[in-house]
Amino acid sequence: MAAHPVDEKLPALKMAASGLQHVAAMYAGVVAPPLIVGAAVGLTGTDLTFLTGACLFTAGIATFLQTLGIWKIGARLPFVNGVTFAGVAPMTAIAASTDDPSDALPVIFGAVVVAGLLGFLAAPFFSKAVRFFPPVVTGTVITLIGVSLLPVAFGWAQGPDPAADDYGSAAQLSLAGVTLVVVLLLRRFTRGFVKQIAVLLGLIAGTLVAIPFGVIDLTPVLDADVIGFPAPFHFGAPQFRLAAILSLCVVVVVSMTESTADMLALGEIVGRPADERTIAAGLRADTLGSALSPLFNGFMCSAFAQNIGLVAMTRIRSRFVVATGGGFLVLLGLCPMAVSLIAVVPRPVLGGAGVVLFGSVAASGIQTLVRAGLDKDDNVLIVAVSLAVGIIPITAPHFYHAFPRTARIVLDSGISAGCVAAVLLNLVFHHLGRRRGAEETSRPMDAGEEIAAAHRAGAGVVPERDPAMP
Repeated sequence: MAAHPVDEKLPALKMAASGLQHVAAMYAGVVAPPLIVGAAVGLTGTDLTFLTGACLFTAGIATFLQTLGIWKIGARLPFVNGVTFAGVAPMTAIAASTDDPSDALPVIFGAVVVAGLLGFLAAPFFSKAVRFFPPVVTGTVITLIGVSLLPVAFGWAQGPDPAADDYGSAAQLSLAGVTLVVVLLLRRFTRGFVKQIAVLLGLIAGTLVAIPFGVIDLTPVLDADVIGFPAPFHFGAPQFRLAAILSLCVVVVVSMTESTADMLALGEIVGRPADERTIAAGLRADTLGSALSPLFNGFMCSAFAQNIGLVAMTRIRSRFVVATGGGFLVLLGLCPMAVSLIAVVPRPVLGGAGVVLFGSVAASGIQTLVRAGLDKDDNVLIVAVSLAVGIIPITAPHFYHAFPRTARIVLDSGISAGCVAAVLLNLVFHHLGRRRGAEETSRPMDAGEEIAAAHRAGAGVVPERDPAMP
């Protein structure tokens, strides 16, 4: 009996190239949080490089746990794990509230350890919520994942520094456009393996095109060490403070919510739907990876949604490909020079590729919604309101500025807020009893259909609507 595509082991060269493509897709997302938090606690350039390498190393370990699995740990799906953006704001807040700057990272690490262990214990109970994630919920959340990530790609396309004079210039946008066009051409006119690694080839082509623009800086590569290991507790032993722990416990809940939605989305994409057992194992991998991460000076880990888009686009569903990508992450963490080499890829080039990757996620969500039964009134309302709630942080970033910081951890994440809204609305409409006299189907386009029918018939007039028609 042939192995499921998720369990398929590809030829070595194809495995390596595809795994490297996953690393390229998520690299910017992994290094951004340590750069932001490291700057907030006042790290020097050397320590900042060390922290970034440590986060890459721990992302690789967490990816191993998720893809290969041990015991009841790991979803065993092509799932990439890395530092979650949800923790950036509370971690910078913790750093700002610490009297001694040298204690900031140890306090953050202590909070991550405790929050991760508590999440590990809660995973089997949290996974029981899977029955509250039917296609109408998962489709909405998958769509929001893609829509929420697209602004990141647009930001990358404009350049690395919003304060720079050339931010958003024609040159920067042209680099993004060239990368996007190369990816599209490769996807349209090539076949087989070349077509599957179109994103990686697009990143290489975009970087080569960027050389004449003078945006490639090789100085970090020349100055970096070849080998380096994230020595345990480099910044000091973890410290445990209640306020910091409570703050990151909220982040764990947010991350588990997003990971549950991501696992359901990925399960649909790869043809192996994630059941309660799979979700529990996946959440254990997320939270255990987070709890172990501070040992090597890393932060809280969570699933990376952008890599779901890569799986959807390439149709390479093997978890061993992603595990190979985890191996590259570990090697990157052990080789500062390699970290610097990947950092050479210009941000606009990443932005051009990101449009395809993140747009593919949104498209997958729309495909799921097509199967969700949108002919029913209740489902239309669930999707409409949930999408609106999820898009608020994207279109109005300061909408919740007057809310408490803890509440904003959830509300300022369109994925989390939309997911919570979709789950609650699904609970109200489908699990708490139906409204008396509620219609099962919705036909909001009836009038439009009659107009179209009239024009097709050549009548040129709009028929009168039957007053009895609902």
